[in-house]
Amino acid sequence: MTDLSPLPGPASVAVAALDGRFFRPPLPDGYVLRPRLCERLQAGLGGRLLLVCAPAGFGKSSLAVEFCQSLPGHWQSLWLGLSARDSDPGRFLERLLEGLQDYFPELGSRALGLLKMRQRHQPFAFEEWLDGLLDELALHLQPTSPLLLVLDDYHLAQGPVLDRCLQFFLNHLPDGLLVMVTSRQRPDWHLARLRLSRQLLELHEQDLRLTHDEALALLDRHSSSLRGEALENLIQRSEGWVAGLRFWLLAVSEAGSDAALPQALNSGEGLIRDYLLEEVIDCLPAEVQAFLYDTAPQERFCSELCDAVRESHDSAEILRFLLAHQVFLVPLDEHGHWYRYHHLFSDLLRSRPIARAIVPAATLHLRACRWFNAQGLLDEAVEQALRAGHLDVAANLVQNLSEEQLLAEQNVGMLLRWKMDLPDSLLISTPRLIVLYSWALGLACQLDAAEELASHLSRFLPAPSATAQKSMLAQWLALKGIIARGRGHREQTIEYCSEALESLPAKRYGQRLMCLSTLSNLAIADGDLWRARGLNRESLELAQRVGNPLFEALAHYDRARVLQARGEIVRSLDEVHQGLERLRGLSAQRLYAVRARLTLYEGFLLAMRLQPDAARVRLQAGLSEARACRDISVLIGHCVIARLDGSRGDYARAFAELAEAERLMHIWDVPPIYYLAMITLVKCELWLAQGRIDLAEAWLARLGQTYTGERAAAPPEFHPQLPLHVELQQALLDVIQGQPMLAEGRLNVLLENGQQTGRQLLSVMALTQKVALLVNNREPEARKALAQAMEAASGGVLQPFECLVKDHADWLRGQLSLNAPGLVGQQLLEHFPPPALRTVQDSPITEQLSSRELAVLRLIAQGCSNQEISEQLFISLHTVKTHASHINSKLGVERRTQAVARAKELGVLS
Repeated sequence: MTDLSPLPGPASVAVAALDGRFFRPPLPDGYVLRPRLCERLQAGLGGRLLLVCAPAGFGKSSLAVEFCQSLPGHWQSLWLGLSARDSDPGRFLERLLEGLQDYFPELGSRALGLLKMRQRHQPFAFEEWLDGLLDELALHLQPTSPLLLVLDDYHLAQGPVLDRCLQFFLNHLPDGLLVMVTSRQRPDWHLARLRLSRQLLELHEQDLRLTHDEALALLDRHSSSLRGEALENLIQRSEGWVAGLRFWLLAVSEAGSDAALPQALNSGEGLIRDYLLEEVIDCLPAEVQAFLYDTAPQERFCSELCDAVRESHDSAEILRFLLAHQVFLVPLDEHGHWYRYHHLFSDLLRSRPIARAIVPAATLHLRACRWFNAQGLLDEAVEQALRAGHLDVAANLVQNLSEEQLLAEQNVGMLLRWKMDLPDSLLISTPRLIVLYSWALGLACQLDAAEELASHLSRFLPAPSATAQKSMLAQWLALKGIIARGRGHREQTIEYCSEALESLPAKRYGQRLMCLSTLSNLAIADGDLWRARGLNRESLELAQRVGNPLFEALAHYDRARVLQARGEIVRSLDEVHQGLERLRGLSAQRLYAVRARLTLYEGFLLAMRLQPDAARVRLQAGLSEARACRDISVLIGHCVIARLDGSRGDYARAFAELAEAERLMHIWDVPPIYYLAMITLVKCELWLAQGRIDLAEAWLARLGQTYTGERAAAPPEFHPQLPLHVELQQALLDVIQGQPMLAEGRLNVLLENGQQTGRQLLSVMALTQKVALLVNNREPEARKALAQAMEAASGGVLQPFECLVKDHADWLRGQLSLNAPGLVGQQLLEHFPPPALRTVQDSPITEQLSSRELAVLRLIAQGCSNQEISEQLFISLHTVKTHASHINSKLGVERRTQAVARAKELGVLS
């Protein structure tokens, strides 16, 4: 259908004259405006072509309507909605010319006559005809009133001859005319020259996908029934597909009640299926439809995999066809090698029974299994074997997974998924499967299950040889050491891991590295940082010898943790970056627990550097990968984010973050000893900040009973210094409860501990709390403690000073201004709020201070006592105190040091 936009001027006349044929369709009811896309299209107004190419239902036509409505006032628009009848170039050009004549009545009268006289069965010189028309059109177009020509649904009319006509049309487009094309299929035009000259602006499927906010706006506008998890699931499954969301909305609007909502959503699925079948699948050639059904069971595919599954050699050609016709292919890499189908599209293909299916689904999966295995993609090969129902094949493939690969990747979520599909009889059928799954369960913190499964190794003793016997026992010892560490049994951990290190064969380097990492973590908990450093060095050297980047990254992670305990935050960050750099060459598509841990730890260290925004970005990235790997390092992410939320006063969000961490631990069936103390300690910090003293007091007491004393449990792996942090929180509680001497005693013990063991971070934390305790009553001691804290913080830690910046900003700024602040002081000054100008009068401060007060202030700045000022100025001690009081009042401060700092800021003192 040929349409013309109803703009003022000639267009309005055309509508009446042609009985509504020239009409731009209105926007759909409830359409969500997309200004971000219109802004991008606006950037192409100076070019020749705007090309919007995407699959069915992505809102191409609606976007074109919105764009036409948002055009600047001097623009005109001509809308041509195309159909299959317009595939005849003569008919298309005739309609185009008729539309143009409504703006330029004198245009092409002879050319139109030639078109009407032509016979369809006879050849027609379209290029020669267009050449003359474009020359004539150039005389009518005015740069001050440009025209946008919209060709909507071009794919319906597309054909070789029409493509050539439009290619010629674009190549010779006169100034003042811009073409906009919407199509499901990419036009067969040569566009390189237009791209090179920036005359082309393209929007594709990825651009047209609704953002989360746009999808939320669309759903909120039409339905109040959808909310919470159901709403989020709907947005996620739609993948930004406008039509899918609208079909669901249609079904929900007919539900009538919340109780009918699940059935309504299923009805929405039926509407989507009908639409995809009618608009997409049934329009494709039979061989392409067969390809879709054969490849739909694959989560991802490439042409080689498709050839193997279909036992054919034409998959690359069919994939090119699907790409050209925009059939819901989603690229997974920048090279156009791996793809997947849109989730709703693949759901339809998988659910639709095909009576003509020649190859059973199980056979297709088994072929895929062989192909993945030949490519060395073991995890995907196992998945395909399980989906084919060949459990024995899957078990044999799992046995090809080395302990070293398992321990390096630590993607235990994958192994545990396989375990659910494999019968117990298969799991205990070979020592190799027992060892692999015992390690997987141990890493997943399923300690009882790991120990029970490992006990089945006794069925295979004695081993066929003394070497095999020694190796099996050594692996059992290493596993027992990891389990003992998880349970908080310090002595057993040391015993088992040490024995395992003595007897593990060289080829079991993965288990040796796990033992070294475990002992290093325990050494941090014991405060033996020198031993931890030695174990780290041994780990890194071993990982470098075997050339495994994952184990090298793990060694860098362990070293970063030791450096952090020593207060070397900058060096710790550098260690984390080295580990991430070592992983840079690995696939971004695969999941690695060590990469997640490094990313999370980077976020934690950035928070220690008082960079909360950067910290959140890294923490969220690490959380995503850690959750996918089922790695309990998610605790670090959630706890640090909760502390960041608490520091800005958003306690509701902070507690929600901790609740999410607890929820995950329950779902993963992780024993409370792994996570409860960590989460509770952060809660105590939040409770103290809120003034909920009773809760903090009760839980700090329970934590102290568990992790201090003769029979104390070893602290959890992800917080090896937890008992010391409990004491820090207890000291803060003492202060709040009016027991400053008790608090000071605790802080002095912690300070001594930190100095003796080299735990500089602990020293900084204790000293900053001590400064806050002493600043109001014992300022000289507070100044001394601050100097010690600044020296101990030379490794780059800033977060412990945050309480001083918030609660004693003027005093701390004054102290930093008295002397050269050093690097740590300079960095702290960047986090101070801007000082408020506090003057009693509008006159300059120098006019407010008398000459005698200025003289007293200068001597105060030199560090003179009141007695020394009295002697130098020959005034009484009482007069000195009076002047000092007046100075503080006029400068708006409370103490001498603050007065000096304030005077320097105002330029009173040089």
